[in-house]
Amino acid sequence: MTKIDIISGFLGAGKTTFIKKLLEEAIKGEQVVLIENEFGEIGIDGGFLKDAGIEIREMNSGCICCSLVGDFGKSLAEVLTKYAPDRIIIEPSGVGKLSDVMKAVIDVSADMDVELNSAVTIVDAAKCKMYMKNFGEFFNNQIENAGTIVLSRTDIVDSGKVLKDVDLIREKNPKAAIVTTPIDHLEGSQLLEIIEKKDNMLDDMLEEVRRSHEHHHDHEHHHDHDDCCGHEHHHDHDDCCGHEHHHDHDDCCGHDHEHHHDHDDCGGHDHHHHHHADEVFTSWGMETIVPVTKESLEEILKKMSQTEEFGQVLRAKGMLPTENPGEWLYFDLVPEQYEIRKGRPDYTGKVCVIGSSLKEEALNQLFGRG
Repeated sequence: MTKIDIISGFLGAGKTTFIKKLLEEAIKGEQVVLIENEFGEIGIDGGFLKDAGIEIREMNSGCICCSLVGDFGKSLAEVLTKYAPDRIIIEPSGVGKLSDVMKAVIDVSADMDVELNSAVTIVDAAKCKMYMKNFGEFFNNQIENAGTIVLSRTDIVDSGKVLKDVDLIREKNPKAAIVTTPIDHLEGSQLLEIIEKKDNMLDDMLEEVRRSHEHHHDHEHHHDHDDCCGHEHHHDHDDCCGHEHHHDHDDCCGHDHEHHHDHDDCGGHDHHHHHHADEVFTSWGMETIVPVTKESLEEILKKMSQTEEFGQVLRAKGMLPTENPGEWLYFDLVPEQYEIRKGRPDYTGKVCVIGSSLKEEALNQLFGRG
């Protein structure tokens, strides 16, 4: 029997960090397959996703990593046949619904020797309240269906804010174990024990997902979730909250900005539980050979993270060359936060942006294609 663990979390929450800790400290001796399911045209972490089939690459700790595109069941069957893993970790898109991924696993478990072992959601403690209000349909779904919820960045967030986050999460999910200790302070084996501890919680949630699944089939108003996150469908949904400006910047980082908006009425998705990610979120990506300087990249990221000049940017990452031979800059961004670091040259420069109402023409100009 192959165990399947789903590690979900909204954009930039820290899923990869959590998975890496499990791989290195808790399940090193196991044959593990990591399945990534990214939303967007360009997968920065793993090269480009193929139009069909599976892209396989070796990971640290002997883990095999692959991206499944198209028929989830068929692709999963191929992975099981080829690798016969002890465990499969699924890292869904940050804008995917956890219940959809759980349904996909439940569907295939009827015909394959697999079991859903755990469903984990990573929540950025600095952005819980904002995302809950602005993207409730997706963010809350990840919280409501998790057996374990891990709060990330609790080491840099005020403890009072963390307690408020716990209260908000408890309203949505009274049963899940909530990890508030920074994961750096815990051993991988401890985390594995927490997420695998059933206490019938996961069974209850699975039953709810099954009932919900049957209800959707009966009423025939469900979307096609074959690839869990609507990969490569990029509808621009300008009115996802009725207006474009709905960042709660005051809540994002604990201090005011001149442009902050705290719109309590913005969780419009909560009232319509049938949106698909591609109806609300847009992804934009490009290859580029235009070099940047650290100063110019800093200026770009400041605008992207603190204004809505390019739409509502929820996640951006990329790797770009500089004028200096062999020197490249890598970056990661979520609202109000970004980091730039040096990295090794890649075969070409790449940028990927995910958000709502993205202004693609402005982004093209920003990275040298205008």
